[in-house]
Amino acid sequence: MPLPTITGIARAVADPELRFTQSGKAVATVRLAFNSRRKDDRTGEWVDGDTFWVRGTAWEFLAENICETVQKGMEILVSGELRTESWEKDGQKHQAPALSIRSIGPSLAYAVAQVSKSAREQAPANGQRAQQRPQQARQAPQDDPWATGTPAPANSGRGSYDEPPF
Repeated sequence: MPLPTITGIARAVADPELRFTQSGKAVATVRLAFNSRRKDDRTGEWVDGDTFWVRGTAWEFLAENICETVQKGMEILVSGELRTESWEKDGQKHQAPALSIRSIGPSLAYAVAQVSKSAREQAPANGQRAQQRPQQARQAPQDDPWATGTPAPANSGRGSYDEPPF
């Protein structure tokens, strides 16, 4: 039976921590809080409901990207599988929920994000290294209204392609 999956908006309650295994794999952990905050219509105040605290873990390139992007206090959209971590300390057994992060990113409800592709080369699923392929120049179609730097056709009624087509 598969583990349950959760997708939701959380807040990073601490900066992510990046470590490396003995074999060199990156692993990041980040403490997350999901809560049911709502606005009380009678008072106009925000009321915090129940909070679900969980430690999220990610591996390899995702781990490194999380540590470069997520900061304490950020509201983030996160998805992953829930599981239970178990450990023993001072002779007592402990358990806590944990989240294996599969996808994470900033929530744009109250923030703006600048997305850029990671410079790291990522290996394909079959384990072989990706081959460097030269990017083929892409040319916009001649009737592309979003192309830049080229004047619009004389019959288009627009001054240039820098203007939206509507």
